[in-house]
Amino acid sequence: MELCYSASTMAAKTEAKGAKKTGPKGPVVLAKINTEARKNLDMKVGDTVKVHQKIVEKGKTRTQVFEGMLLARKHGNEAGATFTVRKNALGYGVERIFPLYSPNIEKVEVTRRAKVRRAKLYYIRDKAAKEVSKRMKMTMMRGGAQDLKYVEAPVAEAAPEATEAK
Repeated sequence: MELCYSASTMAAKTEAKGAKKTGPKGPVVLAKINTEARKNLDMKVGDTVKVHQKIVEKGKTRTQVFEGMLLARKHGNEAGATFTVRKNALGYGVERIFPLYSPNIEKVEVTRRAKVRRAKLYYIRDKAAKEVSKRMKMTMMRGGAQDLKYVEAPVAEAAPEATEAK
């Protein structure tokens, strides 16, 4: 395993020059990341991926899985490389941008492959929004008429007319 700086690539440059390993808040903490494995990840745009991320809450560490479609990969395999994952949660689209070499990412699994003809799938945002609005229109048209019950108003009995008195 190689050591990768979690702060920035600047720290790596200063280490190469022989400077001390200190940052603005004290010593720079090195995180162990297998950079070769991350470089050789065979994930492409359009694939469905599971990102296992470490989350620290109240001193405890747990793993949270974020599963969705890979919309974009940026900056190739360099130190600042990122990838964007989009998922649908409770009817809302949620996107997250993950740094490729983040020490908080435990692993990335490709669950399903897809063949796409674009390098970036940002059009999926609009497509999903149109689909939701279309679905809402259909339910309003169909469901709106079914939900309404036509009940006849009670007819008041006519009062005896005063024509007989004449």
